[in-house]
Amino acid sequence: MQQLQQRQRGEGSIYENPRSRYLWIKYYSGGKPVRESSRTADPAKAAKILRQRIGQIERGESVGPQVDRIRVADLAAGLFRDYQVNNRKSLVDVEARWRLHLQPFFGSMKAAQLGSTLLAQYIDQRQQEHAGNATINRELACLKRAYRLASLANPPQVLRIPEFPHLQEDNVRQGCLTADQYANLIAHCDELWLRALVETAVTYGWRVGELLNLRVRQVDLAGRTVRLEPGETKNREGREVVIASSTLLELLRQCVTGKDQDDHVFTRGDKPVRDFRKSWENLCTAAGVPGLLFHDLRRTAARNLRAAGVPEEIIMRIAGWKTSGVFRRYAIVDQADVRDALQKLNASRQQHLTTPLRGLQRPRNRHKSSEHGDD
Repeated sequence: MQQLQQRQRGEGSIYENPRSRYLWIKYYSGGKPVRESSRTADPAKAAKILRQRIGQIERGESVGPQVDRIRVADLAAGLFRDYQVNNRKSLVDVEARWRLHLQPFFGSMKAAQLGSTLLAQYIDQRQQEHAGNATINRELACLKRAYRLASLANPPQVLRIPEFPHLQEDNVRQGCLTADQYANLIAHCDELWLRALVETAVTYGWRVGELLNLRVRQVDLAGRTVRLEPGETKNREGREVVIASSTLLELLRQCVTGKDQDDHVFTRGDKPVRDFRKSWENLCTAAGVPGLLFHDLRRTAARNLRAAGVPEEIIMRIAGWKTSGVFRRYAIVDQADVRDALQKLNASRQQHLTTPLRGLQRPRNRHKSSEHGDD
C-alpha cells in the first residue's frame, strides 16, 4: 500500500490499495483506525470524502463503511437475541413495543442518523397518540439498549450512542381495595381458581405472572410455605413465604389436591389459567368495583402489610420490589391512612394533656400596658 499524500496527525491519509482500483482513506474514530474505499480514483474526490468523514467524527456522528449500511432494524435483531440468550421474561413485551411503535418510525432508518431531533419527533408523535410518559420512556429504553449492545459488538455496529431523553413520569399506582370492597369481591368469586388466585394476590402482593406460573411442587402444605424459584420472578430472585392464613391454606389445598408436582396450581379444569381478563372484568362489575385492575391487589397487599406494622424492607422482600423508589411509586399510604394516623396522634396527646384550655392567661396587650406606664 502506498500513501499518496503526507498529512498532519489527525487529518487521516489517502493511499493506494493494490487489491482495489479505487483510492482508500484512513482516519481514526474513538481512537481506532477506520479504513474504507473512497470509491473513486480521483485524489481530489478522495480527499473530499476524507474531510467529510473527519467532520462527521468531530460532530459526534457515527462513520465507517459498515456503519453506513446498518439500519435501526439491524440493531433491534441484536436486542431480541440478547433477551433470548439471557432468558429475559420481558422479551414478548420488547418485541411488541418494537413491532407496534418503534419499527414504524425508526425501522428503515440508518442507525447513524439517529439524534436528538428524530428522538424529539418520535416523542411528539407518541404523545399525540396519547401515550403516557412512562410508556414512551420504556420504548426509548428498548432503543437505547439496542444501541448499547451494538456499540459493544466486535466490530462495533455503531460508533456513537445518541443522548436519549427521559421524560418526567407521574405513574403512581392509584387502585386499592378497602376491607368492605374486598369482602364484596370474594363474595362474588364462584370458581375455586379465581377465589384462590385473588386471596393469594392480596396476601402476598405477587405479580400475576408469578401466580399463574406457580406449580404444585412450590406449595408445601405440611410446612405451610409457598416459594417462587430463582429465575421465575421479574427480578430473578427466589422468594418463600409462610401460609399464615387458614383460609388461604385451605384454598391452596383444594387447588393442588389430585395434581402432579409439575401441574399448575391455578387451573380451569385440566388447563392452566392463562388469560382471565373477561372473568376478572365480570367479577369486578358484579362486586361494584368496575375498572379495578388485578395489579391493584398488589398495592392492596402492600398497604395492608404496612398497616399491620410490617417494615418496608420486609414488604419489599415478600412482594418482590427490588428498590425503595419503585416501592414508593405505589403510594401505599392514602388519605385514610393519614387521617387515621393523625386521629391516633391526637388521642394520644389528649391522654397526656395536663393543662386545661380554660383558665389559661391571655397575653397582655403591650400597647395598652404602655399607655398605663407598664413597661
